[in-house]
Amino acid sequence: MDLEQARGFLKEHHRTVLITRRANGGVQASPGLAGLDGEGVAIIRTSEDTAKVRNLRRDPQATLCVMNDRFFGDWVQAEGTAEIVALPEAMDLLVDYYRRLAGEHPDWDDYRAAMVRDRRCLIRISIDRASGG
Repeated sequence: MDLEQARGFLKEHHRTVLITRRANGGVQASPGLAGLDGEGVAIIRTSEDTAKVRNLRRDPQATLCVMNDRFFGDWVQAEGTAEIVALPEAMDLLVDYYRRLAGEHPDWDDYRAAMVRDRRCLIRISIDRASGG
């Protein structure tokens, strides 16, 4: 599978499992939602205090398993290097993330306040390698 095919799949399918490495070398898996930004980078919204953020700050190598909504069927494994974008720099990126995955929010001021209150950040993962079925 080429990288553009993987990006196209992630643009349409958002159910993912993010794989990171624990400090002891073990694997940590986090189910969630991911999207694709305008630069072709995978994006995930999360909280600052999660294991995945701690793991990626120590070792930025990440793997995403992206599944279709039915779970069975087509899927993509995308691997790359992650960066964590924290608030306040992350706010515009968090708004963009929401728009790409859910459309317009009914109250953007409330959304922004929730992002601050919940200490949200954005994980950006380059897609350097991809495979799938």
